[in-house]
Amino acid sequence: MGHRYHLYPYATGYLYLVAIIDLHSRYVLNWSVSNSMDTQWCRETLEEAIGEHGTPEILNTDHGSQFTAEEFVSYVLGQGIRQCMDGKGRATDNAFIERLWRNVKYEKIYLNPPKNGMDLYLLLEEYFDYYNHERRHQFIEYQRPKDVYGTAA
Repeated sequence: MGHRYHLYPYATGYLYLVAIIDLHSRYVLNWSVSNSMDTQWCRETLEEAIGEHGTPEILNTDHGSQFTAEEFVSYVLGQGIRQCMDGKGRATDNAFIERLWRNVKYEKIYLNPPKNGMDLYLLLEEYFDYYNHERRHQFIEYQRPKDVYGTAA
């Protein structure tokens, strides 16, 4: 499992996206949009993913303050999850999630610029459904994430 945030600028500020993704299958387990990038929001998104899909062995994150905060780290460790953070200066550590952000932007957001936060949410909801259930991924031999999720690594 891994997750990271990304942001979308608007006239009044930014909207942030966090996603929880299964690295083996590339299945997006949960995602959320917020106008504030805080620890509680990231934790709640992770809690929802765990509630629906179970507890992962390892959680990979970047070094963002949301993921290094005591509230987040305590929750992760309290669930028996090992937390792994991307190495400083190691761009390949987070390539999987950077690819997801690139796909979201180029396959959905840039083609359909959202007018507001609700429009962004609806676009993302549509995209992640497509991404998990229809889109074929080169990394997983052109299978769909839904077909690979839950199989042995």
